[in-house]
Amino acid sequence: MQRKRIFSGRKRKAQLQLKRATKRGDISPPPPIKRTHKGRRGPGHGSDDPAVASREAAAESARRLQSSFVKLPKKFLEETKVLAATLPLERPIQPGVVTLQSEPFLPQQDAQQNSLENKTVRLTCPQRPKWRYEMSKKEVQQNEEGQYRKWLDQADEIVRDWCDPSEDSSSPNDGDNDNTADPSPPTMPRAPTSFERNLEVWRQLWRVTEISQIILVLLDSRCPLLHFPPSLSAYLSSPHILNRTRTVLVLTKVDITGPVRTDEWTRFLRTTYPHLPVVRVEAYAEAEFHAEDSSKSGKSRAHQPYIPPKFRELLVQTLREVHAGLLQPPERVRDHPERLAKWRPPVRTNISWDAVLNARGGQVGSVVPRPHTDDHHEPQPEDDGEHGPETEPEFLTIGLIGQPNVGKSSLLNALFGTPKVKASRTPGKTKHFQTLFWTPEVRLVDCPGLVMPNLVPMETQVLSGILPIARVSAVPLCIYHAAQLLPLEVMFGLKHPSLNEPAVEDKRTWRTPRAEGVAGGASVVKRVQMWTAMDVLTAFALKKGWYTARTGWPDVNRAGNFILRLLAEGKIRWGFWPESTSPEVINAHVPHDHGIWIQKGDDGADTVVDDFTDDEEHKEVDEDEDDEEDEDEGSEEDEGVITEDDEEEEEEEEEEEAPKVAVTTSRFAALSVGVDDDEDVDEDE
Repeated sequence: MQRKRIFSGRKRKAQLQLKRATKRGDISPPPPIKRTHKGRRGPGHGSDDPAVASREAAAESARRLQSSFVKLPKKFLEETKVLAATLPLERPIQPGVVTLQSEPFLPQQDAQQNSLENKTVRLTCPQRPKWRYEMSKKEVQQNEEGQYRKWLDQADEIVRDWCDPSEDSSSPNDGDNDNTADPSPPTMPRAPTSFERNLEVWRQLWRVTEISQIILVLLDSRCPLLHFPPSLSAYLSSPHILNRTRTVLVLTKVDITGPVRTDEWTRFLRTTYPHLPVVRVEAYAEAEFHAEDSSKSGKSRAHQPYIPPKFRELLVQTLREVHAGLLQPPERVRDHPERLAKWRPPVRTNISWDAVLNARGGQVGSVVPRPHTDDHHEPQPEDDGEHGPETEPEFLTIGLIGQPNVGKSSLLNALFGTPKVKASRTPGKTKHFQTLFWTPEVRLVDCPGLVMPNLVPMETQVLSGILPIARVSAVPLCIYHAAQLLPLEVMFGLKHPSLNEPAVEDKRTWRTPRAEGVAGGASVVKRVQMWTAMDVLTAFALKKGWYTARTGWPDVNRAGNFILRLLAEGKIRWGFWPESTSPEVINAHVPHDHGIWIQKGDDGADTVVDDFTDDEEHKEVDEDEDDEEDEDEGSEEDEGVITEDDEEEEEEEEEEEAPKVAVTTSRFAALSVGVDDDEDVDEDE
């Protein structure tokens, strides 16, 4: 590695002065410095050692399967940060937020009545284009890439129209409202939705749906409609998939939402999708053990893979019924004797379901060997549903699909009774589909989690944990959305930041009756405590003692990331109710002003949210993301390049020169007058 060149303090000071002059607009910005990065070597070219070449090929394959999402513009991030510090939270929380309205999640009967409904129907999942036997592998891949680019452009156009603020009738920045007596108050802008943008990840879904005869769609019971959007429903209902597969809806994490909410969602899903079976599962059980560390006392709790017997029996029985349905010819075949004589079942006929129910040890959970390691699989012939395969399949293949962090890998580990698949709190940990044996006759396929296209705000996706928290840049926006649904200040027992400031003395010159309990002639003005999202973050950071390293301000980014992790991981229990739930049931289980917070557990005890610490498990960052960032950063070897440390020192000098800003309840009110927030180092645009 080349040694860094000497960079004198005089040159560095000249650079800082030039940068300040550019910011003020005194001079035009200099042309950007072109960085030269060494190109990556292809897989297997770094070393002659086969083991090293294999590791390099695996690393290159993992890089191709990195999920890609849309980046939020800097102007949007600054605007939402200012609004999060100024918009008061609605208190008490309105009772209507506890029910999840199905309008943005389900296609309506008449999609022409509303433009939003029409856009929801148009937003679909990309489908694999048709192919012919005489086409080469390269031609198939080019055809897939071309059709995928067309789909991506269409999806981006739909999302832009959905996020366009000009469609809103009441825009806070509309110039026509200047003459009105009552201008519209500012509102939080609509965040763009996120969905998977990497073709390689979509190819994993195509492959899983091609080799599977039964597809389990896993839905988080806290917000099931978010995980089964119209795009996924239409994709699984397409003729080329429906002819040879059957779909089962699986509600996961029912131990978080409780039996009452789960029963209501089960009835709602069976009414909405009468042709799809609905089952419920749990994937973990708490195990108590005595802490070995002398600094800790009492018992600690850990989670181990476990599915209760009743849930296992219900799941196996449902799979058995679906398998029996696949053995029956469809109606269009039964009505024609010629077709019926040629028809063959698309699945293995004989399955020992008792062995599936009692699968233990042996081959359970073993990995099915791959015929080759090429990620770009060869195409398989499509089944029209009228003739079936020429030979009976060797296995019954069950595919598990769903969005990230919905519990696919956890369910597999629970079925096997031991950790066989890597499960993590970080969404999207599974990069490549994995095929494992349940029994010698049944195999399970774990598909990587995909963020499906759906017209829902990004903050709703973050709340459900389908986006990695470490890659969320609009933390104040997400906290504002969560605080509208949950009483965060009550849950954490926060003290309003204004209470830390001295009371304002009333210095009026006219005489008024002296206030009771106040010594002297001066009265004290009491502040009205109106909570904002930034107040919640500031109070939480003050309670935890988290401050930025240089300025000593409350570290709101660390507090926001910590709260979002608690919500996404289920350590703070919450859950929506379906809109079909009667008000009597909701009032009986939801206390006043609690929103979607589930305060009491199944045993009736209050859930504690104040015992969480910022330990290593909450500070972990996806290793793949770290590697990707390290590779993209490069080395700062060019002369005349200002590093991040230089920029921070520059911000400190500018802060000393900047005028003082009056602060009321939060120092972040200064954002509204253009002061840079130099501690926002966690933004990942």
